Amino acid sequence: MIIDRYIMREISKPAMTICTVLMGIFGSYIATRYLEDAVQGQLPGSTVILLVLLRIAISLEVLLPTTLYLSVMIAFGRFYMNAEMTGMSACGISMVRVLKPVMLLAVTAGMIVACFSLYIRPWAWNQFFELKTGAKVDFDITRMKGGNFYEIEDGERVLFADKVDHGKHRALHVFMQIKRHGELEIVYAESATQRFRNTTPEPVLVFQNGRLYTFSETEKTWKILQFRNLEMSLTSNNVEPLKQKAKAFSTEQLWHSDHPEALAELQWRLTAPFSTILLALLGVPLSRSFPRQGKYTKVPLGILVFAVYYNLSAITKKWVGQGVVGGVPGIWWIQILLACLLLVLLRPPRHAFRRHSR
Repeated sequence: MIIDRYIMREISKPAMTICTVLMGIFGSYIATRYLEDAVQGQLPGSTVILLVLLRIAISLEVLLPTTLYLSVMIAFGRFYMNAEMTGMSACGISMVRVLKPVMLLAVTAGMIVACFSLYIRPWAWNQFFELKTGAKVDFDITRMKGGNFYEIEDGERVLFADKVDHGKHRALHVFMQIKRHGELEIVYAESATQRFRNTTPEPVLVFQNGRLYTFSETEKTWKILQFRNLEMSLTSNNVEPLKQKAKAFSTEQLWHSDHPEALAELQWRLTAPFSTILLALLGVPLSRSFPRQGKYTKVPLGILVFAVYYNLSAITKKWVGQGVVGGVPGIWWIQILLACLLLVLLRPPRHAFRRHSR
């Protein structure tokens, strides 16, 4: 029908622009987190580009529903501004009929989001973690710049060298801080070189002529060890937390796991397509305004509603992962709440019934 094609076309018009802008903003934010490492020589430039692209692919699970939601609000905001919704109503086109093309677009987008959430996103997280692990293995002390601090293992290790002798492949006046198991270790040495163990490809720093300070946060004690040579790994032996690995698990692995973190991640993936559909439909009543008010009048309200919904979903996911909230209702109660809000907002205004009765 002509009206269906018209509504779908008007919704699709701003979608590409909105999605591109959102991807640009998110990509710029992520890039700033890794560009400093690239400038300091801690990460190769090619690795930074791949990390940013992978994070953008991961973010599409959220950016696509957001794009459709905002596109619906802008399109219907224009319909209300130009009194087109009033004209459709006068021609006998009901709200249910208007929602039909929106539903068609929402279901299509929901299927795409389901593919991202169930398959592409875990694959991208897996590649992301492998790249970061490889970057740790590829760490080279000779790429360091004197006078700069380097964070390793998300801040668990901090490395500093006053000078770097590239000719002799060593760092001079080296400081290293390690946090682990309730202890704080600080190493200060005159120099340090790097080598690799025969059994593992992980880099090892060899400190020469220095001291090791150990502070116990639990026992409130401290020790000082003076050494000629001391070897320390640049990576920890701690098992990677399930919270991080669950993102990279396949959906099948999550389905067969009974761990709360796995359950939270599985429900997050399963609810993604449903939230896409509900948000798109919610954009229609949220954009309701008076003629000549402007098509962007209700967009700030829509952004606020989306922010509240997304933060509630993230908090609930965290609660499910911690076992605070059980698998039932799990994250699903947020979708039920969103559906109830949609039904309430879709009810026609009372003044419309009064005008009709006259």
